Amino acid sequence: MNTTRKTARIVGALFLFSNVTFLLGAFVFVEPILSAPDYLTLVSANRTQVILGVLLELINGVAYLGIAVLMFPILKQRFQSMALGYVGFRIIEFVMQTLSDLSPLSLVTLSEEFVRAAAPEAPFQTVGTLLLAERYWAFQMVSITLGLGALMLYSMFYRSKLIPRFISVWGLIGAITVLTTTMLDIFALSVSPGIGLVLGLPMLLNELFLAVWLIVKGFNPSASASGSAE
Repeated sequence: MNTTRKTARIVGALFLFSNVTFLLGAFVFVEPILSAPDYLTLVSANRTQVILGVLLELINGVAYLGIAVLMFPILKQRFQSMALGYVGFRIIEFVMQTLSDLSPLSLVTLSEEFVRAAAPEAPFQTVGTLLLAERYWAFQMVSITLGLGALMLYSMFYRSKLIPRFISVWGLIGAITVLTTTMLDIFALSVSPGIGLVLGLPMLLNELFLAVWLIVKGFNPSASASGSAE
């Protein structure tokens, strides 16, 4: 039981840590530069900021992998196939996250060449557009695997009662909104970016709440004991 309690605290800390690093890396450091009209110049001028943002995004991926690895021994007691599938989705998510982060790093080199060359913008703009497209599509895959992984995790949480069921239902709703928003965006049916951000809030708020819950309360002791007995 002491080991399970410690695992719950670490998992909660990783959920909190992963969300903070992702928000800082993507929305504070990287995306404001990549979304600017003059990004080819800005990336070079803000080289350190872009690289730091990419590293924070990668750390977020490592944290999610850590969550999956720590949860596997607990979940496999009842849901061996689903627990393994959850780990698999997290691995795919990390790979897609890495591919997404290769784009800003490549843009650093492209931007520096653009500034040094003082050449016509068109060829550099074409390559830059392709790199931004690569990041976009890789991030869509991150969102899909995130949503599918969350569906599996919260389904196992709901059935095992390791956490209160209202948190599990909240997480399932959040995962569905992430998947729905991503699919709408992929098929060019999405509403404004502001609405898309609002639709992503349930998942974010759920993971932050879950993080605090696990750190303070841990897993349901009776459910943990029942799983160990099984």
